[in-house]
Amino acid sequence: MSREHIFKSSLGKKLVMGITGLFLITFLLVHVGCNACIFANDGGVLFNEVAHFMAHNFFIRVMEVVLFAGIFTHAIQALLITLHNKKARPIAYAVTTNKNTKWYSRSMGILGSLLLIFFVVHWANFWVPTKIAVYTNQEHNTFEEMKTVFANPLFVGIYLVGVISLCYHLLHGFPSAFQTLGLNNKKYTPILKKAGAIYAVAVCTLFALMPITMYLGLIK
Repeated sequence: MSREHIFKSSLGKKLVMGITGLFLITFLLVHVGCNACIFANDGGVLFNEVAHFMAHNFFIRVMEVVLFAGIFTHAIQALLITLHNKKARPIAYAVTTNKNTKWYSRSMGILGSLLLIFFVVHWANFWVPTKIAVYTNQEHNTFEEMKTVFANPLFVGIYLVGVISLCYHLLHGFPSAFQTLGLNNKKYTPILKKAGAIYAVAVCTLFALMPITMYLGLIK
């Protein structure tokens, strides 16, 4: 089988999903670590220093391009796999409940759609203003912007829905990425599932606490 045919096949699409998924999982760990600097509760001094470094570092800016390519590729491959599965089985089974899989494993399309909406809102609120400031050589206080955004209960609600969707997406995606790449067996698969659950809950709890604590005025 040629390399080109491999990546056009169902297996190839899943491999790309697994690779991009692991990349995005790594990115989330870095992202939540940087954002968690708000919990220093020092008026945003530490957070703004980290945000300024991330926005102006050449390597980070290059990696942003890779990140967007990863998100785009991951989303497209997910759509292609979904369409392929529907084409292969145009008529759904009369009974679709599978006791061997979790509901979120069967709802990745819905969760992915909610995440896409969340990403658009997130980029509009933070990424775009930051980039405008960088490329126009303006000062930008990301911490104050977070306080303004999270003073609005609507945005707090949107972020919490997005984080919950992310958590369930990770609960399925973390072990699935390793499984797709063939890095699973009877001994390590249970460990990977537990590690994935811990990762998903820990990362998403931190993300959720950010808008909540800011909205309640606990972070100033």
